[in-house]
Amino acid sequence: MTTLEPTVDDLLRTLAPQVVGVLTRRYGDFAAAEDAVQDALLDASRQWPSEGVPRNPRGWLIQVAGRRMTEQVRSEQARRRREELVAGQVPADRRSAPGADAGDEGAHDDTLTLLFLCCHPVLSPASAIALTLRSVGGLTTGEIAAAFLVPEATMGQRISRAKHRIKDSGAPFRMPDSAEWPARLDAVLHVLYLIFNEGYASSTGAELRRVELSREAIRLTRAVHTLLPDNAEVAGLLALMLLTEARGPARTGPDGELVPLAEQDRGRWDTAAIAEGVSLITAALPRGPVGPYQVQAAIAAVHDEAPTAAETDWPQILALYGVLARISDNPLIVLNRAVAVAMVDGPAAGLTLLADPPPALTRHHRLYAVRAHLHELAGDREAAVADYRTAARRTASLPERHHLSLCAARLAAQGGS
Repeated sequence: MTTLEPTVDDLLRTLAPQVVGVLTRRYGDFAAAEDAVQDALLDASRQWPSEGVPRNPRGWLIQVAGRRMTEQVRSEQARRRREELVAGQVPADRRSAPGADAGDEGAHDDTLTLLFLCCHPVLSPASAIALTLRSVGGLTTGEIAAAFLVPEATMGQRISRAKHRIKDSGAPFRMPDSAEWPARLDAVLHVLYLIFNEGYASSTGAELRRVELSREAIRLTRAVHTLLPDNAEVAGLLALMLLTEARGPARTGPDGELVPLAEQDRGRWDTAAIAEGVSLITAALPRGPVGPYQVQAAIAAVHDEAPTAAETDWPQILALYGVLARISDNPLIVLNRAVAVAMVDGPAAGLTLLADPPPALTRHHRLYAVRAHLHELAGDREAAVADYRTAARRTASLPERHHLSLCAARLAAQGGS
């Protein structure tokens, strides 16, 4: 055993989809593999803090989860036929689980294959995305529900149904042929986008960023880009991630506090990532057709190429948000566009856009955070304080809550409330 690292949760999150992939390939049952791995992760979270991380943590998880699957097969009459079928398909020397620290097929990373399996056409796009966020991204049901702006119970039912539909479909565990990619690609890209967003701006907990998630999203998007180098939206998504992640080091202060974009030290931005992102989006846009990831990448490039916040080309950003609003129905675009309108035409114009927000936004803390910012720009400190406080109550991110509460306290001290 080695000394427990402070990033054990990150390690488990990274290994989970790889272990699910190994067991799905070995036993042919995705739903059972996903359940068994969740049990193994729980065992690891209980044992590793006191006993240390195994020398081969992935092998440990494969062994424990594989044992759970074997126990389930042997104890449930309904699964006996599947056990016999699997036993007939797997060579004799592969039927027993390997040692926890032994090398085996677990060394092969099946994450990309698992990603495409979870985005199988048998599922609706919403169900495919939710399932993949759970199985590949390692997000909790609550985090996924927040991304979809729906209750957690609703999301739990959706994920459970999706797992069983994949099982009932009999879909093989393999990378789809190139002819099958178009039917799954939209869901795959959306999943990667949401995993990245959760990593870049964590929706819950004490940390503003979950770097392991954003890096994994970039890694998988690079892999998809390698498969589809001429797809403009894949390139656009990779560019968007790189251009956004480039600002990551400047998003937090010395004590982990949130630093807004306008106040960030741009000297801390990753210039190599910016250069790569700009190159990708510059090459992708002429290829068309233009999709939402390309437009968002173009917006990110405008921000990243501005020497200072004051020199940001807001008219160009506003024009790009106009294009984005025409090709995407994401309600969060309304918020971002309102900020751009405020920077070009004044805060009152931005507030007018938010006078009748989409119903889904009324449950989201960002509506109140943006509205508070615009009220502050307009000089309405009382309204800004009220909205900052509402936003702080509604966010589950502790750094965001702290930042929003400080904003409210600062304005209140000036006489706003």
